[in-house]
Amino acid sequence: MNLKALHKISYGMYVVTTRMGERINGQIANAVMQTTSEPATVAVCLNKKNLTHEFILASRIFTISVLSTEASMALIGNFGYKSGRDADKFDGINYHNGTMGAPIVTDNAIAYIECELLDHFDAGTHTIFLGKVVDADILADGEPMTYAFYHIVKGGISPKNAPTYIKLDENSAKSMEAKMRRYQCTVCGYIYDPAKGDPISNIEPGTPFDELPYNWVCPICGADKSAFKPVE
Repeated sequence: MNLKALHKISYGMYVVTTRMGERINGQIANAVMQTTSEPATVAVCLNKKNLTHEFILASRIFTISVLSTEASMALIGNFGYKSGRDADKFDGINYHNGTMGAPIVTDNAIAYIECELLDHFDAGTHTIFLGKVVDADILADGEPMTYAFYHIVKGGISPKNAPTYIKLDENSAKSMEAKMRRYQCTVCGYIYDPAKGDPISNIEPGTPFDELPYNWVCPICGADKSAFKPVE
């Protein structure tokens, strides 16, 4: 069975936000879809371990900001690889509160959708939240970022808590390592693949990790080279 076939399913890149009392939180999500048109409803799938999951169950509201292709890896890393339990994800982020109080991220977002929770469904490690759209608007012109764009152009990977995460099988990992060794950031999980380089920092494909500039940093979380370890 080749689970990479699942990568052929289309996804987008979104920031899902919510509120619990005075606290706000948000995370990157790719499993978002419209489910009906009358009334307008959308579904989002989130890992049960995430703080955003906990907040949505408590507040029964959430907002989806649709990211554009211009969204930076720093923005994605902030909401995708940090925990709201340890850091204020909204520090330095442009946002405003929606009609129900959940924050709407406006940085590199082209649209937003505010939802009231109608129901939720158990999906093992994840929960599928079904929301009724109570407000929505276009924020800016631009193209929405697809998950394929994030992988191919931005060089991003799926976090372990993402519903689309697939662990590399041993043979595939050994084959890639034999060709050119990859290094993984111990802070956020980003993998530097010499075959792809780092287009964010203008690092050409084919550049080994050892030949990266001394001041090169992880394009997602900003960690320096000392935070990287060889992929086993």
